Amino acid sequence: MSSETAEAHDDWIIDASGLGKCYHVYDRPSHRLLQGLFGDRRRYYREFWALRGVDLQVRRGETLGIIGRNGSGKSTLLQLIAGTLAPTEGVIRVRGRIAALLELGSGFNPDFTGRENIYLNAAILGLSSEEVQSRLEAILAFADIGEFIDQPIRNYSSGMVMRLAFAVMAHVDADVLIIDEALAVGDAFFTQKCMRFLREFKARGTLLFVSHDDASVSGLCDRALWLDGGAPQAYGPSRDVVQMYLESVIAARQGEAGMRIADGGGQAAKRERHDMRRDWVNRSSLRNDIEVVPFDPGTTGFGEMRARIGDVSLRDVSGRELAWCVGGESVRLEVEVIADGPVLRPIVGFYLKDRLGQLLFGDNTYVSTLGDHVDAAPGERLRATFEFEMPRLKAGDYFITIGVADGGRDDHAIQHWVHEAIALKSTCQSWSIGILGLPMARIALEKVP
Repeated sequence: MSSETAEAHDDWIIDASGLGKCYHVYDRPSHRLLQGLFGDRRRYYREFWALRGVDLQVRRGETLGIIGRNGSGKSTLLQLIAGTLAPTEGVIRVRGRIAALLELGSGFNPDFTGRENIYLNAAILGLSSEEVQSRLEAILAFADIGEFIDQPIRNYSSGMVMRLAFAVMAHVDADVLIIDEALAVGDAFFTQKCMRFLREFKARGTLLFVSHDDASVSGLCDRALWLDGGAPQAYGPSRDVVQMYLESVIAARQGEAGMRIADGGGQAAKRERHDMRRDWVNRSSLRNDIEVVPFDPGTTGFGEMRARIGDVSLRDVSGRELAWCVGGESVRLEVEVIADGPVLRPIVGFYLKDRLGQLLFGDNTYVSTLGDHVDAAPGERLRATFEFEMPRLKAGDYFITIGVADGGRDDHAIQHWVHEAIALKSTCQSWSIGILGLPMARIALEKVP
């Protein structure tokens, strides 16, 4: 083995091979007693494999998202990694100190005060009393629960327990952090504080993150593992795995029998596409030029396919199709839908996502057509139009996702969904602050008389 190969192989911090966890399920309480009496000579239980066949290797500094429906084995896997469960089969090895936020309140004594529980929980995570004392003020400031710190935590709300648990975990110098949906119970401001900490932690540690929020997994995680029924379904780049999981969720909701894969097969028509840059004088290097990669009719998608996406284009306000656009200028997104079957109460929508699949913004036609449904018979065509000012985008790749559904807001059925209908390539660094910049109606700085 070469030195480079050995170094790469030695870079892992979590290594699992053939990992599985089996529980014994007894139909009657007496069967448990009989099993103890007869031992291996007779079986009085049924096997339930909560997890099986997981092979996983996480590198140092990598962020792994774990997704799946309830009962898919996510929490079981995290407990095996954290060491709170022993595997039935396979091997799991972890290097370094682990701090896990699995079940709210785990590691806390409800009769102890918050301050006492800081010492208890930190000791469980490997800190000495002196180390806890030196970090106490920082922990209290992060938790920000005020005078409740000296009250028994049985009197805390779930959000306050989460604040305290996360604050302790953030200050124990862990090599691996494990977060299991705990952030869902916090208030929005504290959740944002936690997300800022996790993004900073990514630069120095390894993070395992479980969430039902696919945008958070796509935006925060490098890779993702999708579990279903205790078995791994996909493991790879987070955006790809999240897209496969989303398709599975929609197919399960609408029924596999009704879902089809759109194979495209269309022919791209030759048409003139206007370059918006011709209308601009190149006054500054700060201009946000964005290349528009056109829709390919052969792009695959999924859905019931009673309606399909025939064309998607980005145009200027006069209707000319754009090969380039400029951040901050008005554009028109047009989506042409072809009905191959009856489509009642159609809904057309879009998302703008970054290269990680993180949702930046989007909209749909649902509210606009509440009082006037535009139903379509087989063979008819519909056109959805969205006019907006193109945000200023930082340099990088972006994608517009298009979806067509029919039905109501909560009971609609996806007819056709294309993850990457149009690609955008921002070629100039925007001066905007944040993920994207919105055009301002007015910015002024003036003296007040």
